[in-house]
This record gives sequence, C-alpha cells and structure tokens, in this order.
Amino acid sequence: MRVNQLAFSFPKPKRRGGARPGAGRKPRAGYLRQTPHRARPTHRKAHPVHVTLRAGLRSLRTQQVARALLSGLRDSNRESFRVVHYSVQENHVHLIVEAEDNEALSSGVRGLMVRIARRVNRLLRRRGRFWADRWHGRDLEGPRQVRHALVYVLQNRKKHARRAALDPLSSAAVFDGFSTALPSAFRSIGPPCVVSARTWLLKSGWRRWGLIALSEGPVRR
Repeated sequence: MRVNQLAFSFPKPKRRGGARPGAGRKPRAGYLRQTPHRARPTHRKAHPVHVTLRAGLRSLRTQQVARALLSGLRDSNRESFRVVHYSVQENHVHLIVEAEDNEALSSGVRGLMVRIARRVNRLLRRRGRFWADRWHGRDLEGPRQVRHALVYVLQNRKKHARRAALDPLSSAAVFDGFSTALPSAFRSIGPPCVVSARTWLLKSGWRRWGLIALSEGPVRR
C-alpha cells in the first residue's frame, strides 16, 4: 500500500535586525533632547558663562514654582560662583554666571540644579527627575559676545511670546545697561537672587558695543 507524503508549509521566520520602518529609539521632543556627553572646555576666570538648564516640566513660570526656583538661585551664590543674570521660561532657565575655575563652575551649577530640583519637587509634592538634560554652558570671551548674551538672556521672553514686554521673571529690573530708563512700575517677581558682576567683560567691557535698547530681542533664526 502506497502512502502519499503530506506537504506542510511553514511561515517564514521573522527577520531580526537590520533596518526596518519604525525601528530604533524614538526621538525625544525638542525640549528634552540631550546635550552630548563631551568633555567641557577649560573655563577661564575672566570669562562670564552663559548657562542653559532644561526642565522636564513646563510650569516654571507659575508664581509659586518661580519663587522656589529663584530662592534656589539666591542660595547658590558663593565667593567662587556667582549668578549675575537670569531669565525663567516655561521649561528652561538661562543664566549668566561667573566662576573662579572649572571646578567652581561645575560644582556651582550642579549644586544649583540639585537645590532647585529639591525645592520645586517638594513644593509640587512630586518625586523623580526634575531636569531633563545636562546643563549647557558657553564661555563668553569678548565684549560683543557678552552683549549678545545679555540681550538673549534678559530679553528671552520676546523669543517665546509675541509682543512681550520686559520680563518680570528675569534680572532686567537690576540691570543698569539699558539705553533708556525702565518703566517706574516695572518690578521683578520673586526674591532678589543675583550679585554684582566682577569680571571686566560683564561689568563694563560689553558697553563698548553700545547700551541695550528696550526694544532689542534675541535674533530669530
């Protein structure tokens, strides 16, 4: 008796590895993109530093959160590390700081970040990571560069909100380098948290390129 052999068909195994649509880590939102882990350049005492901090939440400008954040800035000032200017936006903070050396700069910014994170998390009764990224810093090496940074930081609100006036969540109220007087009713929100500049570039060197008009703002690209 002859038995016919049955033929079975098996599905092809799924391919593993290689390029395929939708594969790989999904890109982060723009405000959560990470700063590359590279060795930071050597910082010189004579150079102010523009520091940017990005948070993982978008409520930094609410009154209570802003006050807690600014108290953290105030309590971070040391002889070797000083916050001279700032602006607070919804999910990030711009600072212009002075530091004696690399170690003072790194430890000063790290301490500041820890202090702010603890205070705001306690206020909001939340736990977990507060900052979305490493801090980004850039030495300001000349008068023109310092002037651009001052405009960018003090007038940063104009980059994020149309028809923005002077920002009360910035150090504009204590800045004496505007070309015209500030409105008499203008005040900064929160506790005073900055100290006077000591570096020549930030005290007077930048003025070689002219005082800053109230109408100036960050260059849009």
